[in-house]
Amino acid sequence: MLELRGLPVVNELTERFSSVIQQLKQKDIVPKLSIVRIGEREDDLAYERGIIKRFSAVQAIAEVIALPLDCPQEKLEETIIALNEDNNVHGILLFRPLPKHLSEDNIKSIIKKEKDVDCMGLNNMVQVFSGEKNCYPPCTPQAVIEILDFYKIDVTGKRVTIVGRSLVVGKPLSMLLLGKNATVTICHTKTENLADECKKADILIACAGVAKMVKESFVNQDQIVIDVGINVDNGKLCGDVDYEHVANLVSAITPVPGGVGTVTTSVLLKHTIQSAVDKVKDLF
Repeated sequence: MLELRGLPVVNELTERFSSVIQQLKQKDIVPKLSIVRIGEREDDLAYERGIIKRFSAVQAIAEVIALPLDCPQEKLEETIIALNEDNNVHGILLFRPLPKHLSEDNIKSIIKKEKDVDCMGLNNMVQVFSGEKNCYPPCTPQAVIEILDFYKIDVTGKRVTIVGRSLVVGKPLSMLLLGKNATVTICHTKTENLADECKKADILIACAGVAKMVKESFVNQDQIVIDVGINVDNGKLCGDVDYEHVANLVSAITPVPGGVGTVTTSVLLKHTIQSAVDKVKDLF
């Protein structure tokens, strides 16, 4: 069994980023991400710390705009609009889910496409689903693609089954894989004979958000398993795959933690740098 760890992917991406950032610095441009956080959810704070660490490692900037939990809709929208107009900001990341009194709908239409580095807005999402290359897919699905590319896993013609249909992971990931000529099946927790459907796949991707739902009966010995899930079970972090019982039954698998999640922040950095590069092209 080959363990598909995220750190080697991160290291290769970081090496690529460093030279690009040096070129940008020669033009007095430093890639900058603005994180908009509402309240102090522990998972948001943990993700925030990871982003800041990853950006600092290559001398990019990740600033945090912390709004109170009772922030009104108008204040949130004003914040996004101000960041849209700030020429020193290349990427905007709004932590979700939002508190129940706030709506994402207006934000999706307000946020500028070129700064929407995690594909919250409608413009980027439409381009992802129409197969456009010049857009920013959501970071987690793109992290899956980065892992497959790094480990030279060719999906052309392969049967790829995705368990999960969210607009954040499952659906956009299916579009990215179709763009690489995979044969994609989308399943979910209501799929009949789910284990049988999963077992047929050459590549199985679990992103349903259900701890350890993928059991031994879901996999085969030639299968590659990508676990996107982040869950807590009995106080411990785990994925959607029952790693302990599945790992030795498949050809390759990503661990949790240490797999897809590790690469996600690097994709966020990649998109922010690309936005800065595109800005240079606009200026010159």
